[in-house]
Amino acid sequence: MPYLVREHLFIGKIGDAAEILQNGSDEITHVLSVLSSASISFFTEWRKGLSIPTKEIRKVYAGSLGSEDDASKTSLPPDKLLYSLEYAGKDLKLVRMAVPLRDMESEDLLDYLDVCLDFIDENRKEGSVLVHCFAGVSRSAAIITAYLMKTEQLSQEDALESLRQSCEFVCPNDGFLDQLKMFEEMGFKVDHASPIYKRFRLKVLGDSYNRGEKIDSSKFGADPGLPTEVVSSEEGESPNRQMVSTRAYRCKKCRRVVALQENVVDHIPGEGETSFEWHKRRSGNPFNKSDEMECSSLFVEPLRWMTAVEEGALEGKLSCAHCEARLGYFNWSGIQCSCGSWITPAFQLQKNRVDISSV
Repeated sequence: MPYLVREHLFIGKIGDAAEILQNGSDEITHVLSVLSSASISFFTEWRKGLSIPTKEIRKVYAGSLGSEDDASKTSLPPDKLLYSLEYAGKDLKLVRMAVPLRDMESEDLLDYLDVCLDFIDENRKEGSVLVHCFAGVSRSAAIITAYLMKTEQLSQEDALESLRQSCEFVCPNDGFLDQLKMFEEMGFKVDHASPIYKRFRLKVLGDSYNRGEKIDSSKFGADPGLPTEVVSSEEGESPNRQMVSTRAYRCKKCRRVVALQENVVDHIPGEGETSFEWHKRRSGNPFNKSDEMECSSLFVEPLRWMTAVEEGALEGKLSCAHCEARLGYFNWSGIQCSCGSWITPAFQLQKNRVDISSV
């Protein structure tokens, strides 16, 4: 039996959805199924075996997203199914959206949140929505927690506690909880320009590499050194779009643009060499933090001019695509910044090899 969380919003397990598909419901009009691809296939076969009517509305893949939110800005491969939508049940009155998501700590929840939360929000206005996963414990709970966070401006902890007042045994896995905390820190939205999201995206890419998967270069950031028309064409945007002035990093030798400020992945400075400051003879107040040197490197997202990265090596040099001057290094296992912070995976540009300008 589904649990009522808010008016017109329920949480449940796969058996609740099966009951509604088979026998109908006087109350629930929309179903959001958050299941693994294998469970979605099994559910489909079960439904066919019982001759439950269905009619596909559409399937949406990550690569078919609009230009403002296109697949190159997410952690999802462009051919990854984002969701499928169908009419189902008696008289095809039920609308069901299926989202392929496994209950694993390493799974990418963030990039599915927008479509799930929009589905819930839009359809609560005209009916009631059941959100379910296999057991009704982790995935469905994570989605509804995010929904409560966004609509009621609740912290991750408060939203989950509120959900537990309706369904006490819900328990999103630790990976989902970490991502929900990121969602909160980004202001209850998935902000692809946020350093928080960029670090998350790098982690997902690093995990994929460590699993031995080939990294699709479509997941790399656009080459900022290409002419505007070429970049626009690659990104599916209008060549005439208005350009906003931004900080650019250029190869010191040939002046080619190698990164923009939006490509930089910020990190929290560590202690680094300041841990050994007592060994050094320096003028000034040793307790004055303003005397500390800034990081000697920039860390950026992988970009499409980085051919050595695209070729699949674990580590190597980053050379300018125009003059082949050495700009820095990359290492999927990580590089330690001069400040002491460890960045994993790392795509490092040494500041003494680039100049800063505006474009």
